[in-house]
Formats: sequence, structure tokens, C-alpha cells
Amino acid sequence: MRPLSLTAGLLSLAAALPLSADTAWPAPIQALVAEGLEVHARFEAPGGLEGFAASHRGREMAVYLTPDGEHAVVGTLIDAEGNDLSAAPLDEHVRRAQETEVWQTLEESHWIRDGDPGAERILYTFTDPNCPYCARFHEQSRPWVEAGRVQLRHVMVGILEHDSPAKAAALLGAEDPARALKAHRRSDDGIAASAQPREIEEQVRANNQRFESLGLMATPTTYYRGDDGRLERVQGAPQEARLIEIMGSPRP
Repeated sequence: MRPLSLTAGLLSLAAALPLSADTAWPAPIQALVAEGLEVHARFEAPGGLEGFAASHRGREMAVYLTPDGEHAVVGTLIDAEGNDLSAAPLDEHVRRAQETEVWQTLEESHWIRDGDPGAERILYTFTDPNCPYCARFHEQSRPWVEAGRVQLRHVMVGILEHDSPAKAAALLGAEDPARALKAHRRSDDGIAASAQPREIEEQVRANNQRFESLGLMATPTTYYRGDDGRLERVQGAPQEARLIEIMGSPRP
């Protein structure tokens, strides 16, 4: 859709109005909600418009209600200088909230701690036992992990080979998962696939579902919070410059 162009000043943001399950949306917004739109917050917009920060199937979008309350426009609002007036409210009310939800999902996943529990920087990395790039990233991280600067939390998944789920379960179900993971990396053959209690196998399935729900395609995929607190994601074993950025400090 073409952006709505207004000769207005910069967007004046207001605190998001609290939303509740019984919110009576204006008819055009309600029509969009009925089609699956999720409204996260209202915000003030110029030109007599009322803005709604929303998303649909994970894609954020701004919706603007006309002053008569009878029409809604979905798109990007710009001013006479071409400034994007939709980006800030979407970032504040949609992207930041989604980042918080993703981080919480990662915290609640089933992972193996690798590194000092008191390390200032925490990385969640989706790890398949048969993934050579996971092994490479594990090796790349050693200087920071061994220096106590970084804690890796390996979210164990089984997606690459037929025995990946069983190997992931064997690692999660080990008496000392961190030691088992270290031994797996140091051994030529790695950990053997073995039957585990149903509870452990369900943990791997749950991790696999998280992997899919996040729209991920390959391992390792690593999440971390940057210096600005924003959630970052990187796929694969990174090059040196990117590695230093992920680890948050120069190589020890």
C-alpha cells in the first residue's frame, strides 16, 4: 500500500493506552481484528488521525483511523520531508515487546549451561549434536567462556540427522549435562544416541517447536542482547569481527 503523506510536523508519541480484552475497538479496527490483526497499543498521530501499533502473523504494521472514525489506513505515515512517522511507535510498542517475549521463551527453554553462572553476558544458542557449525561456534567461544565473561546456554534441538533428537536427549538427560556436552565436543564420535525418560524426550520436542515457531532455519542460531539492550540474532559460526561483537568484548 502506498504511504499516507501528510504535511504535518513530527509524530508526537503518547504513552500507550492500556488495552484489555473488552476494549471496544472502532468498527474499522474491529474488522481488522476479526481478520487476525493483533493490536498492541494506541498512539497519537498528526492530522487528527489515531494510530494503532499492530501486528499480523508476526509482521508489524501501523494502522491509522481517520477523524470520522469510519475508515482505517494500513501503511507508513510520512511527513512533507519524507520522514517515516510509523517506525518509532512500531519499534516501541511492537518490536520491543516481541523481543521481550522471545527472550522469555528462550529462558523457559531446555538448555545446557556452558560457562560461569555469574558471567555478565548470556547467549542462547540453538545447538544440534550433529551440527559441525555448532561445534565450530563452541570452539570459537572458548576464550570468552573460559575467561568467565560469557555464558552460553545451549538450547538442544534435534533437526539435522535421524539420531539428532536422541543425541540431544542424551545430553539433556546426562547426570552432568555440561560435562557431557564438553566430552561430546572433544570426542571424535560424540555422544551415543540412547533412550531417555519421556520427560527428557519431550524437552527436545519442545525445543524443536520453539525453533520452528521462531522461524529459524539452521543451527547454530544465537540470540543475545547488545550493549543497547536490544535483542540480536546471528546464524552460523561468525567471522572474527562479528564474533567479538556477539561476545561483547575483545578476545581475552
